Amino acid sequence: MSKYCFHDEITLAEEAEKLGKKAIKLGLINGFTVHLFPDCWQFYIPNEQESEPLSSEEVYLRFKKLVEQSGT
Repeated sequence: MSKYCFHDEITLAEEAEKLGKKAIKLGLINGFTVHLFPDCWQFYIPNEQESEPLSSEEVYLRFKKLVEQSGT
């Protein structure tokens, strides 16, 4: 059974940020921006087709999928 490294919104956002940094190192994305608000984090991935902010959940799943598909 897999072990989750997050327990709430903040730790989920932190894990998403770690996955994003790993995706950058692997050359899967060029970068990302995080806007911090008192109640949430909004992530932006530079992309000409999408400019909508992503929630912590959305970006975590997207980064996780990218990293897993890269084979590392």
